[in-house]
Amino acid sequence: MGELPDRVRRAFRDHDAFERVDETAFESTNTPFEGLVEVEPAASGRVEFRVTVRVPMLGEVTKERVADVVEEGWYETFALRVEDVAGVTRKEHDFDPTVSENGRRVEVEFAFEDIDERRGVDDAAALVDYVEGTFVQGIIPGYDYGEPVATILSRAQQSGGSDPVP
Repeated sequence: MGELPDRVRRAFRDHDAFERVDETAFESTNTPFEGLVEVEPAASGRVEFRVTVRVPMLGEVTKERVADVVEEGWYETFALRVEDVAGVTRKEHDFDPTVSENGRRVEVEFAFEDIDERRGVDDAAALVDYVEGTFVQGIIPGYDYGEPVATILSRAQQSGGSDPVP
């Protein structure tokens, strides 16, 4: 692996969705979930972006127990939705996301290359946002949710102008 070009570090520094973790890793600041982008130089001036987003299993954010069958169905649906990532990024990529359960969390990974570092950073941010949105789509009504879901739902209700769900 070669040294990361300054143009890539500048692109992350100038983007409001990331903070630098180390020389080649940048953490998302726009989500309550763990979003990390690792980058390295690739062939012909391109940059490889590896995006990892970790979200909790449904039962980790509810105040009551979630039946195993419900959680399994939630996970399977989440994984299928994540695979439908086409059209999320500025540049069309041939994504093959990896979705895996790791303890009580779900880990989603994407990898892509781009010659345009700023577009690549925008696309990495879009992927982190997409995973968060996919998680929110999977929230099942009827459960009492803790953090970070309670805050996400509250923000959505405020921006949508709707009354809180009882």
